[in-house]
Amino acid sequence: MTSSPTPDALLGPADIRELADVLGVRPTKQRGQNFVIDANTVRRIVRTADVRPDDVVVEVGPGLGSLTLALLEVADRVTAVEIDDVLASALPATIAARMPRRAERFALVHSDAMHVEELPGPPPTALVANLPYNVAVPVLLHMLDTFPSIERTLVMVQAEVADRLAAGPGSRVYGVPSVKANWYAEVKRAGSIGRNVFWPAPNVDSGLVSLVRRAEPIKTSASKREVFAVVDAAFAQRRKTLRAALAGWAGSAAAAEAALVAAGVSPQARGESLTVEEFARIAENKQEQPEPANKPEPEPTHQPEQEPTHQPEQEPEPEQEQEQQ
Repeated sequence: MTSSPTPDALLGPADIRELADVLGVRPTKQRGQNFVIDANTVRRIVRTADVRPDDVVVEVGPGLGSLTLALLEVADRVTAVEIDDVLASALPATIAARMPRRAERFALVHSDAMHVEELPGPPPTALVANLPYNVAVPVLLHMLDTFPSIERTLVMVQAEVADRLAAGPGSRVYGVPSVKANWYAEVKRAGSIGRNVFWPAPNVDSGLVSLVRRAEPIKTSASKREVFAVVDAAFAQRRKTLRAALAGWAGSAAAAEAALVAAGVSPQARGESLTVEEFARIAENKQEQPEPANKPEPEPTHQPEQEPTHQPEQEPEPEQEQEQQ
């Protein structure tokens, strides 16, 4: 059971600015940081996400803790994933100060969400996040793929991205994000968020997207990787028919047409008209291309034998650190 938080436990505009000032934090466009400063908005997000008292919630990009505190009011446990060094170091203290009775139910993972493969504590049942706009879709898909225990998701993203994620076949904005999100879940728009609840105010509108994981995975003999390869190829050249767009993927236009016909899809159709199930059927029907017949064997080369030379062993070059996404 959750304990009753103090009435002023959530962060307001003055609290956010004071925290940021103490920490020397200035929101950066590079990491898509826009902090929610309205307590009513974060409580609305929690309600719309249908967060329950037994939920284990994972939050990506908690920032200064506005949504984190609102989640802790309701959920059993909350794990926040934060990449920023300063924000990650400050968040546990904010939770302890403003909601001390719930602090033991909070965990922090200081990492890039794209690199997170496991989380502390019980498996997460819900994902609720104000996702950084510049990495929203890859982070969302990574979390859904890595943590199959996530049943319900509600993310706040740029309105345009929200429309793309929730779009259905035939929509002008239906594309790669739409199909890949639908591979995991039933997706729908769940509301809009005004610009004035953020600091700093973004120059774009925001939208809420709800994703409820499919009760049964899509029935297909093709792997996710194989299906997503078809999706990527189909939308790489949106204006082309699938026969032409999938020629590179299949090995030739004729092979693409054969796979499409076998899948029951018109070769003249375009990617924006297909469901995720149809993309899966196309992937199932890809035929392996035979090696070219009578391929000439390379002439053997004869080099004179050389005396072995002894060189000092060289240490391997250190691996370069990957740039954070």
